Amino acid sequence: MSNTNRSGRGKNRRNSAASQGQGSATASRQPGKSSRPSSRQQGKEVRSQGASLSAVRPKGRGRESAPIEGLPVSKNEETVIDIIGMNHDGEGVGRANGYTLFVQGALPGETVRVRVMKTKKQYGYAKLLEIVKASPDRVSAPCPIYDQCGGCQIQHMSYAGQLAWKRQLVVDNLQRIGKLNVMVEDAGAQGDEANQKKRSEEDADQAVEPAISEEQGNGSNRIRLRLEGVMNEEAAEHAIRVLPTMGMDEPWRYRNKAQVPIGVTEGGLVGGFYAKGSHRIIDMETCLIQHEHNDEVVAKVKEIGSHLGISAYNEETGRGLLRHVVVKKAFRTGEMMLVLVTNGRDIPHKDEWIGSIREAIPHVASICQNVNKKQTNVIFGDETRVLWGRDVIYDYIGDVQFAISPRSFYQVNPVQTEVLYGKTVEYAGLSGKETVIDAYCGIGTISLFLAQHADQVYGVEIVPEAIEDARSNALLNEMRNVKFEVGASEDVIPRWKEQGIEADVIVVDPPRKGCDPRLLDTILEMKPERVVYVSCNPSTLARDLRVLEDGGYRTVEVTPVDMFPHTVHVESVAMLVRS
Repeated sequence: MSNTNRSGRGKNRRNSAASQGQGSATASRQPGKSSRPSSRQQGKEVRSQGASLSAVRPKGRGRESAPIEGLPVSKNEETVIDIIGMNHDGEGVGRANGYTLFVQGALPGETVRVRVMKTKKQYGYAKLLEIVKASPDRVSAPCPIYDQCGGCQIQHMSYAGQLAWKRQLVVDNLQRIGKLNVMVEDAGAQGDEANQKKRSEEDADQAVEPAISEEQGNGSNRIRLRLEGVMNEEAAEHAIRVLPTMGMDEPWRYRNKAQVPIGVTEGGLVGGFYAKGSHRIIDMETCLIQHEHNDEVVAKVKEIGSHLGISAYNEETGRGLLRHVVVKKAFRTGEMMLVLVTNGRDIPHKDEWIGSIREAIPHVASICQNVNKKQTNVIFGDETRVLWGRDVIYDYIGDVQFAISPRSFYQVNPVQTEVLYGKTVEYAGLSGKETVIDAYCGIGTISLFLAQHADQVYGVEIVPEAIEDARSNALLNEMRNVKFEVGASEDVIPRWKEQGIEADVIVVDPPRKGCDPRLLDTILEMKPERVVYVSCNPSTLARDLRVLEDGGYRTVEVTPVDMFPHTVHVESVAMLVRS
């Protein structure tokens, strides 16, 4: 039931219309001033929480086509298959007489009875009818609307199993797409049994349904590399070590932001998440991966809005007022922000509504309105104003303080963000004398972490508003050894080089589509001693590591980090050194 975003990095962040940008060096904003989303954020907020995490289906899945002759199975046929793996959408992968079937809800190691629902030439989709033999990793999903909501995909898998699978997903992509050697002795470093049974017949999904789309890579990503037998000495010496996935001690209630679409029934306002693959709103009272206070605020807003007769936005007619309720929770300080996204500027009974919210939710420090009158599935519009309180709330990651505005990007799992950034700093290997460049710096979160351990940090981001946030956060923390500039990394970094700025370390944290090829060329021309690659997409990570390795770098170690438990998303941090 989350949106993963990037977002967290669901991280579709950085295209020209939506990256994390630049601006003034003021530490505080004027009341009512809008802060536009970074590119990382905007890609994550096109849909609500549930929708943005839903598995992406191959094109054409919804179209009926003529039956394909010569297949070993036919539509509506029932068959029993063994599940040999799980694809990047969390679907079980099985084979019926050599024909690949994807089965939602099936786990590796299971024997299941399925009904074939759709067939293509190389693969098809089947519905799970019965679990003949269950996986040891199978658990009962605790969420009452798990089967309806698209936000979580693998709640039915034990958390240890999830961590093992996410590590293996990273390994598979490094081998198949990056054609990189991975230390074989680490294959059982986490979840031996789960990994061994899942890899028992390593056929699966990405060979027939590549993880990188045509616009992200070329046809070569269909080629798979398997390391058969024992590596030779040279290959073993340069093999990549993939560590166990860094998980959470408590993998529930970790999200600090809720984005809830609002609809209406005869009983009043409803709000929750979009059902899988649709815009039908599933009403909900609680989301087990949201902070409890976010649930409470959403429930109160619906209750008060219904009492005051506030109308809900209708996508089909374009009428109605309340579109989304967005809630942000600062874990360290306890402050909360409420953003009402409305289809128009005028709010009936505004003062009464604000008063009721303040009375019911005393820990809310900011109530804002965002106006979005466009018929679009993008959540936020261009205008944001403060209805009551401050225009920002404050939170910490480690020792670094951040100001969070209604539209600024901020990682949704603060606990794991500190883990992710800690690993980034570790891989940078800083002694306090280095110059570091942070490409795709966003609002400066990683830059400010690095600045605590480096001599000088330079951050670059294409969206001006995010750079404004970054500069403000630097002033907020009284950090003088960090400089932010607006522009595309591949344009700004060469200019810095001409000015005599030489980077000892370059850190990249790109959107899901990976690094721009020109940026990779720029890194190879700059020749830093180390590159640290923070990734939200194992497939584009593998593709880009291959380019950097071909350019003279060696990938030493990769650490997966579980930023979004119970979903299929995984972050990774990779350390590269010059050969």
